[in-house]
Amino acid sequence: MSMRFSRMAIQAIALPLLTLACCMPAAHAQAPATQAPSAQPDAATIRATMQRATRFMTDKVATHGGYVWSYLPDMSRRWGELEATPTMIWVQPPGTATMGHLFLDAWHATGEAQYYDAAAAATDALLQGEKPKGGWHYFIDFAGPEATAKWYATIGRNAWRMEEFQHDWGNATFDDMGTGETMQLILRMAEINKDPRYLAAARRSVDFVLKSQYDNGGWPQRWPQQNPYVHHGMADYTGYITFNDDVARQNIEFLRLAYKLLGDKRIPGAIARGMDIYVKTQQPPPQAGWGLQHTLDLKPAAARTYEPKALVTHTTADNVRALLAFYRQTGERRFIARVPEALDWLASVQLPADKVKDGRAFPTYIEIGTNRALTVHRRGSNVVNGEYYFDHDPSNPIGHYGQTRKINLAGLRKEYQKLAAMDAAQVKRQVAALQADARGPLPKYFMERIGEVSDLNLDASDKSLAERVAGLNAQGYWPTPLFATSHPYGGDGSKEVQPGDFATTRVGDATDTSPYLAKEAVIGISTGTYIENMVALIGALRGGY
Repeated sequence: MSMRFSRMAIQAIALPLLTLACCMPAAHAQAPATQAPSAQPDAATIRATMQRATRFMTDKVATHGGYVWSYLPDMSRRWGELEATPTMIWVQPPGTATMGHLFLDAWHATGEAQYYDAAAAATDALLQGEKPKGGWHYFIDFAGPEATAKWYATIGRNAWRMEEFQHDWGNATFDDMGTGETMQLILRMAEINKDPRYLAAARRSVDFVLKSQYDNGGWPQRWPQQNPYVHHGMADYTGYITFNDDVARQNIEFLRLAYKLLGDKRIPGAIARGMDIYVKTQQPPPQAGWGLQHTLDLKPAAARTYEPKALVTHTTADNVRALLAFYRQTGERRFIARVPEALDWLASVQLPADKVKDGRAFPTYIEIGTNRALTVHRRGSNVVNGEYYFDHDPSNPIGHYGQTRKINLAGLRKEYQKLAAMDAAQVKRQVAALQADARGPLPKYFMERIGEVSDLNLDASDKSLAERVAGLNAQGYWPTPLFATSHPYGGDGSKEVQPGDFATTRVGDATDTSPYLAKEAVIGISTGTYIENMVALIGALRGGY
């Protein structure tokens, strides 16, 4: 359940990247400087670069065909959202499923078997980690249950701000797109060669999404409910109806794609119920917004200890966008009937101009009943002695979860007004055009569809194709400055608060295994950088090379 960030089209080389690395004083460095080449590489050079970079990833980096997010060059440490062991692969983007989608995009662009084989290996690795009742967890550990339990008892338990990793629920999660992205990869593999294994896995995925859907149309964050966890004295939030990290939208999108391929007659009704939950959970005026998650009686609810029971501005904006999309798809006016109320509520909580920083004009959390902004703070130094709390004081907010948001309210209102002004004939034509695409082939290229990854991201580069080709080193990877790191596990946190001010930092004392941004980078290997460069090279081939 990582912090949201804005969607960016990967076609424009804007995939946000998380790179995690160890701070090693001897390794402080920038990536090796090279003179920027001026000549545009030809198609043969681009293909050769892609082939060599991919061989390195599949032959030197992959574990059972899968990947984490970043590695030190000597493979002494590696990370997904938290530090991983050598027997782990990561399911969350930009991990194994993202790599599988990238490989399939490369195969479609080149027709070369190397990429299909890599995609199949990634898919097979994911299938080995499928939960007994379907779906996936954040990671897969090929060393088995004992190794997973050890990781949770050490690294997971001591990651102060990473509460979703402090307990093993033993089930699958829709959080952070891992399950959704994996299921979409399986659909693509099933379509390509009609392999019975992949077709069976695709049908299992449909069953999983349908069985996990509540009668009211919503989906929980995790399913099936087992090993409930009273975390830090609070109720288990994983069974609530979840909007955070686009859980509902991702499941609707998966079902839409699955229907294109499989034509399962159960799917349209499930999609309709999934759309309905957005209408059902919108709160009454004058606070006509949504929370990150809602109880089964449709009320906003708390989740992690830094996610209080509140209305949430960016979730409300996301849900408005969803409702506008549903209206385009169905022509049913009920989906936009209360959009003006949501927009008016957002306007009512907008910060005064002198309080706006970096365009972030909306408090994240709004107290139910008072319409006052809530700010989350923390005290202590580690997971044992630390705690999160919230009040109405905007000063000294936590630093790892944004307490204000950028929302294009004027753009949302303009889009609503445009849709609302359409006459019946226009609406009918729009719906017909979209419904004509309900069955048929899946899109060939998926990377431009992939949006959210995680909450520590580096800006994508604007390098030229020539620079990308020249930047691949002799070993076969693109050296990447890794600015984020974590403390290696060296023992559990203590009740004694350590010296220092950890109120706004991403990490606490030396026992906190949460990732944080270091002042200096080390050079390492990043799946995100590989993906970014490969997307650019694939785009060049698709553009006519």
